[in-house]
Amino acid sequence: MTTTSAETIIRPARAKTIADSVGVRRGQGFQHGGWFVAPFLALFALFVIWPLLRGLYLSFTDADISGDGADLVGLDNYREALKDPLMWDSLGHSAYFTLLVVPCITVLAFFLAMLAHHIERGKWLWRLCFFLPFLLPSTVAANLWQWLFNPGTGMVNHVLGLDTPWLTDKSYAMLAIVITTLWWTVGFSFLLYLAALQGIPAHLYEAARLDGANAWHRTVHITLPMLRNITGLVVALQILASLQVFDQAVVMQDFGPGPEESTRTFVQYTLEQGFTSYRVGYASAISVIFFVIIAAVALARMWLLRNREEDGR
Repeated sequence: MTTTSAETIIRPARAKTIADSVGVRRGQGFQHGGWFVAPFLALFALFVIWPLLRGLYLSFTDADISGDGADLVGLDNYREALKDPLMWDSLGHSAYFTLLVVPCITVLAFFLAMLAHHIERGKWLWRLCFFLPFLLPSTVAANLWQWLFNPGTGMVNHVLGLDTPWLTDKSYAMLAIVITTLWWTVGFSFLLYLAALQGIPAHLYEAARLDGANAWHRTVHITLPMLRNITGLVVALQILASLQVFDQAVVMQDFGPGPEESTRTFVQYTLEQGFTSYRVGYASAISVIFFVIIAAVALARMWLLRNREEDGR
């Protein structure tokens, strides 16, 4: 009885001592690790948090590009933005571009990845050719395709036997930007799909082949379900990137809004308001509106992903 009572008293004391020592070590580790994180946090606060807060403040003012004499105007900039037809037109152009690019780039990246994964000869060369355009700067890709779409000297009309004014006609201008974007950015999604394909266990295909499944059945019932998560990632990333389209649209139209303002994107309109019309306060307001839209898309993606995972359980 005496030994049992002593052990009963000593064991909790030892457990408490061990827990206290582990807690102290964790606290020391966090303090030491904080010095490694501090530079990143400082840069993040300086270049992300502070501009975000500064832009939010300016959206409630009538600040111009000089930054002098800005007065608070409350929600006037937001009221004006919601009634601005040019803002809604530019948002519609960005949304239209997104609707064209996202499905095409997802399907194209998948087929290119399937080709590069199953081809035997020159596998490294195919992978390099599919991914290489993504390494080009946006201005280089835009200038290259601007020359290719030139109705007089460009190769597109010459090869296809057409006489289409790609960049000067409202009906084709946005399509030309979409084609340029597909060629330039498909390499990133292609690389994601290729990595995912290499991670699918080979025994699944072998078992399906033994059961008599042909290539189409293996693709539909094995490959596509196994790539469901990576497809969701590709779609989400492409939506967020496409809504923010700017470089190729501006460069290919020589920094203009395009024929009949048909290629003016939301980011371009924001830039025009801030640095052409010198209305920094109004440009900040529409930037905040765009930030809310992007955040809503990202949150919707997270919500759908969580519901899908719960349904899968």
